[in-house]
Amino acid sequence: MPDLICLSHLRWDFVFQRPQHLLTRFAQHGRVFFLEEPVFDPIDSPYLELSPREDGLTVAVPHLPHGLAAEQVETIQRTLLDEMLQSQSITRYMSWYYTPMALSFSAHLAPLLTVYDCMDELSAFKFAPPRLQQLEQELFERADLVFTGGQSLYEAKREKHPSVHAFPSSIDKAHFAQALKPQQQPHDQASIPSPRLGFFGVIDERLDIVLLQALAEARPDWQLVLVGPVVKIDPALLPQLPNIHYLGGKSYNELPAYLSGWDVALLPFAINESTAFISPTKTPEYLAAGKPVVSTPIRDVVRPYGDEGLVHIAATASEFVDAVEKALTQIGDPVWSGKVEGFLKNMSWDETWRQMVQQIARVAQLKVK
Repeated sequence: MPDLICLSHLRWDFVFQRPQHLLTRFAQHGRVFFLEEPVFDPIDSPYLELSPREDGLTVAVPHLPHGLAAEQVETIQRTLLDEMLQSQSITRYMSWYYTPMALSFSAHLAPLLTVYDCMDELSAFKFAPPRLQQLEQELFERADLVFTGGQSLYEAKREKHPSVHAFPSSIDKAHFAQALKPQQQPHDQASIPSPRLGFFGVIDERLDIVLLQALAEARPDWQLVLVGPVVKIDPALLPQLPNIHYLGGKSYNELPAYLSGWDVALLPFAINESTAFISPTKTPEYLAAGKPVVSTPIRDVVRPYGDEGLVHIAATASEFVDAVEKALTQIGDPVWSGKVEGFLKNMSWDETWRQMVQQIARVAQLKVK
């Protein structure tokens, strides 16, 4: 395969999610350069830090001086990108975008193919740049393929490009199935009593903190365990109760051990603009770990997980309490476990990646003709 240049708003080392699952697979067949957003340092001259990771994958981080105007930031990133292409002998490559904002310094590139893997409705997120929607429209015009991270996002984007394809969140079943067997409990979770209701993921404006507080107050005998970094919101605003435990960010490899100690897994997302199109990767991950799941009515969780009877859906705090009580009785239910196993049978990041490559090959052949 040609080289792949990924332009991302996410940090490679932040949370192991969709980009990491897909790009590590691409890196098995060709070089991948993962270009992050700039880091601003007390330096005089900008430079690009290249950090080799998995076989064939390199993380590229622009380091820029403080105090630059927006136009200067874009110009320097364009220069650093061009220098990377030259120094790494990148001549045949595919551009892979996670953020339309990167188009502001990469529009001059001449890739063999351009892919927009639209995993979120970024314009609805807190602190979204004003130019994002305009640049996304430009990216639609340039892209050869558009992939979406869920069905709802596909429905929102399918009229904006002639080749949009839904690739909802997938799963590394073997990794999370480790939680089906007893694991040594992490030191910061071992002393927390049961029953434990757990959540892992980024803790930001998408989380319903009012619901969390109401749930903790309604059932002080339930322990709420939240694993993940707090970003874009003031940690002081998070509910502070004796039965709510914030354990901070953990590595991808640590997650099964935490999951193994939970009785019920939670998707306590707020219903707002920032969650209208999300397709939580953690839904199938929780299920592969054998955990009953309770979620607020996120559309891509209701369809298909709620409709298939795999996940409990609750819209209010009182409904959430009732749903958790039902979920607690579901532990070890062979009928439910069989339904979960059947649903997840053909889901894998390998299969998602394979189908994406098929689409890329199809479009590449059309461009050659």
